[in-house]
Amino acid sequence: MLQGIFGALLAPAALSLLTTTFTDAKERAKAFSVYGAIAGTGGAIGLLLGGFLTEHLNWRWTLYVNLIFAVLAFVMGSALLVRTARDRSATLDVPGTVVVSAALFGIVYGFANADSHAWSSAATWGFLAAGGVLLVVFFWWQTRAAHPLLPLRVLLDRDRGASYAAVLISGAGMFGVFLFVTYYLQQTKGYTPVDTGLAFLPMIGTLTVAATLSNTVLFPRLGAMPIVAFGMAASAGGLVWLTSLQVDSGYAARIMPPLLLLGAGLGAVIAPAMSLATSGVAPEDAGVASALANTAQQVGGSIGTAVLNTLASSAATDYLVGRDPTDPAVLAQASMESYSTAYWWSAGFFLVGMIASLILYRRGAPKAGAAVPPLHM
Repeated sequence: MLQGIFGALLAPAALSLLTTTFTDAKERAKAFSVYGAIAGTGGAIGLLLGGFLTEHLNWRWTLYVNLIFAVLAFVMGSALLVRTARDRSATLDVPGTVVVSAALFGIVYGFANADSHAWSSAATWGFLAAGGVLLVVFFWWQTRAAHPLLPLRVLLDRDRGASYAAVLISGAGMFGVFLFVTYYLQQTKGYTPVDTGLAFLPMIGTLTVAATLSNTVLFPRLGAMPIVAFGMAASAGGLVWLTSLQVDSGYAARIMPPLLLLGAGLGAVIAPAMSLATSGVAPEDAGVASALANTAQQVGGSIGTAVLNTLASSAATDYLVGRDPTDPAVLAQASMESYSTAYWWSAGFFLVGMIASLILYRRGAPKAGAAVPPLHM
């Protein structure tokens, strides 16, 4: 819980600091490019380091090692960040915070419950319904609160609203991809944690390159709509490609190519979406816009993981009906059925995202001064 609380403070703060500190277009482009490079490199290092620590020490070290990074960040932040005066007129929207937290908990917990309860169970639909009602109450309260947690003016811009939707959908698909490909590589193919981290490196590299190209070449000329729509379509294509994997599929010929396509698609989605999610907001709204972008991605990942796990588990159970559950070959194929189901549904998420992007985003190149897209994983 503490990790979630402090992570929720850190992630939007970093992005909003870039948004408000670098106001010149060229300087801002450089800053977000550096941010993107660090994020992509950090993702690759995290996969490898986590695999190494899990394989050679203990999985708990994947948590302990964060203390070292936290101390380094604290020391550097204390030395480099300039202390500014706090706006004492601003107050926390406590009712809004409580209501939206309860709403998101209900939605995520409801989807997670579907794995152990039927969809018709009150433990599933009850939490989902309660979460939906509380979300409506939250938005109603934001129109009444003196200091709303989420000023609706942040959401009402067409491109920003479309970007939050794109980040939410891509978060659901992306976290699902990492989860089920990891299952496949380790449980079916027998990869070690380090091998799994290495297997993801080409995807991370392609994602970083695609995000950078979208940043420096395509986004300023075309705008977000065609880039995000293409990225959604490419991601869906990569997931459909993954459904063709078999127990004995080789890495270079069968596993890596769809991962490369997925990396290119995700990079094309995340870059302009995260750009416009924080673009054009007033300085006092920069933290809210950044927090909403990060929240959308994390909530999408939570919902996607819960839903996909439920659907994958059901697919494996259905496959085992009438078959010998003690036969290793049958169990292996049941796992493949579960992975394939997760990939198909993830592809469906991205196709919905593609349609939403084509409908919601404005057409044409961004206006002068629009934010340069960062890469956030």
